[in-house]
Amino acid sequence: MPLVTTREMLQAALKGHFAVGAFNANNMEMVQAIVEAATEERAPVILQVSQGAIRYAGLPFAAGLVKIAAENTDIPVALHLDHGTDFDQNVLCLRAGFTSLMFDGSSLPLEENIVISKRVCDIAHICGIPVETELGKVLKRGATPEEVKDAMAKPEDAKRFIEETGADSLAVAVGSIHALLSKTALLDIERLEEIHQIIPEIPLVLHGSSGVIEDSVVEALDHGVAKVNVATYLSQVFTFTLFEQLKQHPTVEDPRKHLVPARDAAKERVREKIRLFRSNGTVTSSGSFKSPPTQHRVADIGEPE
Repeated sequence: MPLVTTREMLQAALKGHFAVGAFNANNMEMVQAIVEAATEERAPVILQVSQGAIRYAGLPFAAGLVKIAAENTDIPVALHLDHGTDFDQNVLCLRAGFTSLMFDGSSLPLEENIVISKRVCDIAHICGIPVETELGKVLKRGATPEEVKDAMAKPEDAKRFIEETGADSLAVAVGSIHALLSKTALLDIERLEEIHQIIPEIPLVLHGSSGVIEDSVVEALDHGVAKVNVATYLSQVFTFTLFEQLKQHPTVEDPRKHLVPARDAAKERVREKIRLFRSNGTVTSSGSFKSPPTQHRVADIGEPE
């Protein structure tokens, strides 16, 4: 089916207390892994393209891969700009057919973040495209607990931020950390709930989920989180599986022989996350959302073989 925006899927997730998995798509194999797992699990899915991926593949290729994958499945697929850090990048992605944008002004003073976020929302909304913005700052691996706490989103800023920008969803820094290699971070659920109570109609977004303890992620689904980003967790298994393949079969010159196991390993991690986020089984055979949402179980979590 054609690409869809994130608006309907995130509102369905917010009402159904599940989250849509937003997975970073860095190459063809990762795109295939993400869409195949989501199709089999009957889950909506967001494929994210970061500015790094755009530099790596080029905007037409990065967008084209996702568009082709969406056309060959019957589940809702959105193409989202991940961490667009300037106005121009958002405009370029809008022109390239992205169905969801993000302006990440988390490194800017609040006033400047609001001004640019509003500019992006204004132009995107003319085209019917929703925009995610960010409040607080999700820090990178190596940050101290004190630094993480100081960078968290302030609940008192949330209402003003949404009212003045018109953003459709809000990424909030509540304790996660980008690029953690193990699950050690705990979310500040009390802060998250306070933000959710202030802006109950706005889907909240969790960045840096790869390093968050799974029980904490699941708890967040009942406090407004409707989109969860996953990048490092997939990149780890893809890269390490590829490395093992090359080490075990050094004379095999066909790259496909090495890439298929890596793709399959990433696919299983996507499946695992979809079940953790409780989005499995939320899409009907016709591609619409089930209402009311079905009951979900959290799958047994284990490392893919």
